[in-house]
Formats: sequence, structure tokens, C-alpha cells
Amino acid sequence: MSFDLIIIGGGPAGSAAAITAARAGGHVLLLERGRFPRHKVCGEFISPEGVALLAGLGLDDLVRRAPRIAHARIFAETSIAEAALSPPAAAISRYDLDQALWRRAAECGADCRELLEARAITGSGPFTVATSAGAFTARAVINASGRWSNLRRSRLAQPQREKWVGWKAHFREPDSPPSVDLYFFAGGYCGVQPLTDGQVNACAMVQAAAANSMEQVLALHPRLAERSRAWQQVSETVATSPLVFAPPQAEEGGVLFAGDAAGFIDPFVGDGISLALRSGAMAAEALAEVWEGKRSVAEAAAIYRGQYERELRPLFRNAGWLRRLASVPRALRRPVMAVLRSPRVTRFLVGRTRGGAECKMRS
Repeated sequence: MSFDLIIIGGGPAGSAAAITAARAGGHVLLLERGRFPRHKVCGEFISPEGVALLAGLGLDDLVRRAPRIAHARIFAETSIAEAALSPPAAAISRYDLDQALWRRAAECGADCRELLEARAITGSGPFTVATSAGAFTARAVINASGRWSNLRRSRLAQPQREKWVGWKAHFREPDSPPSVDLYFFAGGYCGVQPLTDGQVNACAMVQAAAANSMEQVLALHPRLAERSRAWQQVSETVATSPLVFAPPQAEEGGVLFAGDAAGFIDPFVGDGISLALRSGAMAAEALAEVWEGKRSVAEAAAIYRGQYERELRPLFRNAGWLRRLASVPRALRRPVMAVLRSPRVTRFLVGRTRGGAECKMRS
């Protein structure tokens, strides 16, 4: 019942942390309150940085089979901005991705347990994690249980006046364009990208007052409404709310936060999964010397916090600036779109919301 590291949450951040720690020789317990496979509200867009991270974690086959996305289009009112993605991104459903990462963590030696909910964390190293199946102890803990984790000592603030809701479903669309398409409208936006087997993923972030179903979301932009008229839905519709943006927090009381538990980045920048993978691996790397007796938990937490602040926190700030740019009043959208058509501007904006491998956009 005692481990070097307990990781709470088996999504991309938690599984990446488990893979990294287990490969470094740690005795790892990975807890997940749900069961895989499952659908999650997610754009299912894997940025070039994320593709490289998945390959490094040993998911080469999954990456090799994934459709490549080498083009992006932004629809706002009657204007369209287009860009090529180089290197290309990939499309992998969370249904497949999460299960593959979970299995990889088990292959690497982590003790992976589904349907087991973590309820409380006590201590400061060693830690005790109370769960639905009893208590476990560990030298270190990573909280990767999502943005609304009940395991925070301090609650996230809710500065937004409007309630934002995430919607997602898969549809059949023969001859889908090989691009990720973002449709902006009053009250939010919807992203569409191809998956495998003639399917597309439609994922939206909208204000609650703008739509209360996926059907209503698809009707909010005329081009999207026309495109989706012949779609056939092939998955359940999943929703999540509220979507709250707050400054990221990397650590609290010696517990390291990774993925959305640390910070929720604007979905339309397309780097959420990459940030989850990177933060999970980064947290595990910082803790690797704790169970070897070469570093205290406090020292590891300070190292991770500093690295997160330097490398990842600026991406959240820049993504928030882009969110405000995307929601300018209708009268200003045409000149904004004209600016976005500039290759120099698109390269600058992509560079400011990406971490890790170099990614370029060209018009």
C-alpha cells in the first residue's frame, strides 16, 4: 500500500506522468475514478508538439495510424483565414488516446487502477491518499484529476460573468476536407476536424445562453449549418461546464499539479493535449530523484514550479490574449481577419501559444 508516487487521474497528463516515472524506476500507483475507453469533450487535435511527445512515450503505432492535418481554416462572419501547418498535426480521438496511454503506463510497470476515486490528500511528504478502496501512502503525489479537482486546498476562482459550456460529438461526413476548421460566432466557436473512417469531430465552446444542445451549436454559423446538414451522428453527445479560465497553478503543499488540474488553456489554440502530456512528464521528471533519496519533495516542487512558470505559464497568458482578439465586436472582425491573413502574424501568434518543438504556419 506504499508507493514512490501516486498519480490521481488517468488522462493524458496522469498517464504521461506514470509512464515517465515508471520508466525511471519508480513504484507508481495511477488512480482513475472512471473506466476506459470513454468519450471526453475535446477537440482531439494533436499539435506537432503533442505528436512528438506521444512518440517519445512509446505510442509510435498510434501516432503512425493517425490522420495528419496540414491545413487550418478560420471562419468568422463572411471572412476566411487559411494557413498551412508545418509540421502537420494529427487527429486522435480521446476514446483511443486515453486508453492507449493507460495501457502504455501499465506496460511500463505502473499499478493502474480504474473505478477508484481519490477523496483526500494529507501530509507533506510522505503523503496519504484516501480513496474509495482505502488509503495509500507515497513519497510524492501528482494531481492530474482535471480542472475541477476536489483535491485542491484552494478553490479556483470564477471570474467570468458568462457561463461557458463545452459540447462534443462525432459525425459521419464523407470526403471531409483534410483541415481543422474553426467557426467563430456570437457567443463562442466550434471546431471541426476529420478523424478516421469518414468521421469528423465537432467540439464547441459556447456561452450557455447561446445554445443548449449540439444541434443548436451547429446552427450558430451559416457555413457550419450548411456543412452539417447531411451529417449523421455516430457517437453520443457529451458536454461539460463550466469552463473557467484562471491563472495556472503548478503546485500546492508539495502536491504537483499537471494537465487541466494545473491550468485550463483556451481550446482553440489546439495545444491542450500537448500541454497535458508535457506537464505530466515534467512533474514526474522533477520527482524522480525523490524516491532515490537525492532530493526532497519541497526541492522537487520548487524545480517543477519554476520550470512550469518559465516554459508553460506564458502560453496561457498569450492564449487568453488571443481569446479576447477572437471575441472582438462584429464591426471589428473583418479588419482582425485581414490581419490574421498575414503569414508573419500567424507565425508570431502560433509561436506564442506553443511549447516545445518548433511549429510554423504559412499562408
